Amino acid sequence: MRNTTINLQSDLKSVVCAFRDKYFDSDCFKMYPLVSNADLIRSTLIREMSGESTNDHVGNIALHRKIGFIGGGNMAKAICEGIVSKGLVEYSQIHVSGPNMTNLVSWRDEGAHVYTQNGAIVDECDVIFISVKPHKLAGAIANMYGTLKIPNPRSKLFVSIVAGVTINQLENVLGRIYARIIRVMPNTPMMVGEGCTVFTPGSKATVHDIKTVETMLSTGGICKQVPESLINAVGALSGSGTAFVYLMIEALVDGGANMGIPRAMALEFATKTVLGSAKMVKQIGKHPAQLKDEVCPSGGTTIAGVHALEKGGVR
Repeated sequence: MRNTTINLQSDLKSVVCAFRDKYFDSDCFKMYPLVSNADLIRSTLIREMSGESTNDHVGNIALHRKIGFIGGGNMAKAICEGIVSKGLVEYSQIHVSGPNMTNLVSWRDEGAHVYTQNGAIVDECDVIFISVKPHKLAGAIANMYGTLKIPNPRSKLFVSIVAGVTINQLENVLGRIYARIIRVMPNTPMMVGEGCTVFTPGSKATVHDIKTVETMLSTGGICKQVPESLINAVGALSGSGTAFVYLMIEALVDGGANMGIPRAMALEFATKTVLGSAKMVKQIGKHPAQLKDEVCPSGGTTIAGVHALEKGGVR
């Protein structure tokens, strides 16, 4: 297959069909007129058959999409910063809705389109992130249905970051608009390109949907597909885990200040200590326990500190 040469003068219909069957279902294919360009289709197939990456193609399609957020909180901002900072979209392609226009001022100042009607996001956008708190989901969906200008919109891709709400539940509440759903669990370090995201596609999500979402979320760090049964566990590890690390940094700073180190310096050194330690684990490849033992000689102050942490129930 990889050694196959495509005749660039070959019948366009057969090329389109091969491309469509590889990346799209028939409904989704209609949504992306960009891929009707013969040169793009053929060049993408050539790269696929020669073993080259097709990620650039996915990025190019995402570049022309309107991206919507129902809910404009911290997590929505983190995702948006990732895709904008890497040039995947511009703020002029971003649409955000929320119950209070005052809370959307920062989005508007960046150049995004803002609304208090969730239906406007569905009317305007191709990819829609649902980024509200779980207890606000029912109200957000009711507002969406109540403010749609197009009663039966064509199939849209919904990306849910609502914690604890399953794909099956989402498909039930969004069934009226034939939603294609991907459930994701990101974390806020996406804002600085160091995020961790996992995702699970729903039954109606296409290969193209998966590639598009993975490309978008990879701009903010690592992104992996997992079974839905693991999403909550990853949320506890990398989502809640950030709070645990911040608490640890704060404790190191307070400890340094207690010993007379200026707070600004203590914060700088505590932060660098955490960054450096994480980089050691990642790049050297040793188990954290081994790295810990290497700086804990018998009878030393470090092992005494570790003992105090263990005695205090740090784990």
